[in-house]
Amino acid sequence: MNRKSVVALGASAVALLAATTLAVGPAQAHNSQSEEKTVTLTAKLRQLNGSGASGTATAVVRGETIKHIEVHARGLTPDAPHAQHIHYGEQAMNECPTLKLDANNDGRLNTVEGIPAYGPVVVSLNTTGDTTPASFLDVTRFPVSKDGRYNYSRNNIAFTDVAGTGYPGAGGTGTGTAKQIAEAVRNGEGVLVIHGLDYDENGRYNFSNPEGASELDPSLPAEATDPAVCGVLKER
Repeated sequence: MNRKSVVALGASAVALLAATTLAVGPAQAHNSQSEEKTVTLTAKLRQLNGSGASGTATAVVRGETIKHIEVHARGLTPDAPHAQHIHYGEQAMNECPTLKLDANNDGRLNTVEGIPAYGPVVVSLNTTGDTTPASFLDVTRFPVSKDGRYNYSRNNIAFTDVAGTGYPGAGGTGTGTAKQIAEAVRNGEGVLVIHGLDYDENGRYNFSNPEGASELDPSLPAEATDPAVCGVLKER
């Protein structure tokens, strides 16, 4: 893969509101209000795998929709595509990983090794089209860094049900609903990860280095999928 491919109530209305709140109960009323609240989450993005990259991210979330998200990154592999996602797992630590998770002791973290920390992909932050986890490896639709930098933004990204997120479910699928995942992200448990780094600094992602092929897809080099930058989206 070369560098180019890659929101005046009257008395009756007040009475109706009180009756509705009483009918649904305090917990349900609280949950409903929480879902309708617009939350602004930010993350400071720090390097992984010695990438030297960094950045910031801001996400405005309401209900089950990311109304707006921005990612500003620098120090990335120049002129190369960078897959980026929001990760979350009900049983994950929901934080950025460290080398303590380097299972094979090769001195680097691949994407799978980082899952106990940040969880599986729940949103693909690409530039066009589908944003579900199904698009997590379509590198042709992710931002390309110009001279190692990019400024990404996108509006109205809907959360979806995601299998494998660690929730109890029929058939052992561990599927989390869009509502559950959105609530977790609003509560500061979403982790933004940018992937892709040029270990041998030859200006492109390639197989001709010790990292070899990606554990996610053998047709892609590990350089294209290894995590390079990470940050937890929280309401500060």
